[in-house]
Amino acid sequence: MTNGPYVLAPIGWVESSLTDAATAPKQGDEGSPDAYLVFDPSVADGLCDLQVGEDVIVLTWLDRASRDVLAVHPRGDRARPVTGVFSTRSPSRPNPIGLHRVTILAIDGTRMLVRNLEALNATPILDVKPVLDDGTER
Repeated sequence: MTNGPYVLAPIGWVESSLTDAATAPKQGDEGSPDAYLVFDPSVADGLCDLQVGEDVIVLTWLDRASRDVLAVHPRGDRARPVTGVFSTRSPSRPNPIGLHRVTILAIDGTRMLVRNLEALNATPILDVKPVLDDGTER
């Protein structure tokens, strides 16, 4: 196994009304507000084929999550047994990478309005990938 360091450079950030992890939805489809993905102009060419109505996977760096957590009560519910973080969607984990399937609602240059994003305001964006459903080639 190769030991880092591995360098990740954010390509943008989230603009959202969500600012408090304690009150934010656990998943995007659980009442999250529409939010913007704001990309650095240096990656604009990489956005050129994304379309309104399309679902994409957004990878974020959950910068306010704890990195020393290996086991949690799923969804913060103490009635549920402690579970290893790699079997959960907990943001607290050794490498707090967020995985979000969102729908593109509007595109204006390097700003993209999306639905179903539960990331907090100012969360760094690491990458965007297409959703590959059956028969999709990219």
